Amino acid sequence: MSPVASYRRLFALTGPLYVVVAFLGRLPLAMSQLGALLLVSGVTGSYGAGGAVAGALAVANAIAAPMAGGLTDRIGQRPVLLVQSVVGSLGLVSLVLLANAYERGTAWWPLLIVAAVAGAFTPQIGTMARVRWRPISRRAGVERRDVVDAAFSYEGAADEASFVLGPALVGVVGALINPGAAILAAGILLAAFGTWFALHPTSGLVGRPTAHTTADTGRLLTPSLLFLAAVQLSVGVIFGSVQAGTSVLATNAGEPGLTGLFHALLGVGSVLAGLAVVAVPDTYAYESRLRVFTVALAVLVLPLLAVDGLGMLTIALLVLGVAIAPTMITTFTLAERITPVRRLGAAMTILAATTGLGYAVGSSVAGRLADWGGHQPAFVVPVVAAFLAMALALTGARTLRAAQGPPIFVGVS
Repeated sequence: MSPVASYRRLFALTGPLYVVVAFLGRLPLAMSQLGALLLVSGVTGSYGAGGAVAGALAVANAIAAPMAGGLTDRIGQRPVLLVQSVVGSLGLVSLVLLANAYERGTAWWPLLIVAAVAGAFTPQIGTMARVRWRPISRRAGVERRDVVDAAFSYEGAADEASFVLGPALVGVVGALINPGAAILAAGILLAAFGTWFALHPTSGLVGRPTAHTTADTGRLLTPSLLFLAAVQLSVGVIFGSVQAGTSVLATNAGEPGLTGLFHALLGVGSVLAGLAVVAVPDTYAYESRLRVFTVALAVLVLPLLAVDGLGMLTIALLVLGVAIAPTMITTFTLAERITPVRRLGAAMTILAATTGLGYAVGSSVAGRLADWGGHQPAFVVPVVAAFLAMALALTGARTLRAAQGPPIFVGVS
């Protein structure tokens, strides 16, 4: 089946409105981290402070997300997402208000606390959407392995698209108004579409024991899942460090408002590559895919070391993006295959959380290196992270192969 036909069949299960709402609901997370970095760097005059506050938002999200994911497995997504959407949007608005009241030279640690609260309650909409596809396909009587694989390919591409559009919106709004206005826009989007996603009828399909799932429980933190989380941690470090290095380079070039637009270039190739993953034959094992995609990641990150201007940065980011979505899609799909159904929400949020944690580490370390030596030392960080992901994939294939049992789905159509 062609990729177009696969996605057409997938979207027919829910209708286009659900797909749009789920996409718009994930934009606030993509916007808030870069928005916090630019806002705090601007008011404090320190890239380190901006990176630390953006990192605090990401770390808090990384810590809270698995707890929220586990809670959705027990009581359902609707109540959890409703609370997160309301409190998270209020946290983003509070961050802007506190930053606007900041006076240079005073302590900026209160910004860390508010950012952490906002991050803790910003929901992982993309992750929750992944969890819904299996029960959605079951409800529709199309319980096939290829349907869920297509769903995970789409969700990976949608996540990447959100990290194209999100930073681009931050860049445009930041250039036309200011970074604070971009964070306010993220808060409004979260309040509107996060709530809408929470109330959508498909939320009722997750978290309630059924005849299919009551006995399908088991260990969550297996060696295989921890391995996949380590790969996602490395990918997160790439995101955070590239964002910090891009911010410094654009600012030093006199174009700070273009930071979001440049970082969005990372997702352009990633979206296209992610959508194409569904065309890879099912006979090509996922652990083998992970090895190939992480090797490509390690190779394609190297041009960042030669970047000396915005022109070269454009090319380097477009090239690097080609390997990111396929790597993430593969790790999430493998996690779905090795995790018991009743623990899937927790497993997916653990991977998303480690990605966020990696972002925090990458943003903070690269930000401090940028304060010391500019964008060049900052861009060493994603190179190290990509080679770590490659080393993990090359050494962990046997563990992943052993963890995958026989196919869960049958050919119901």
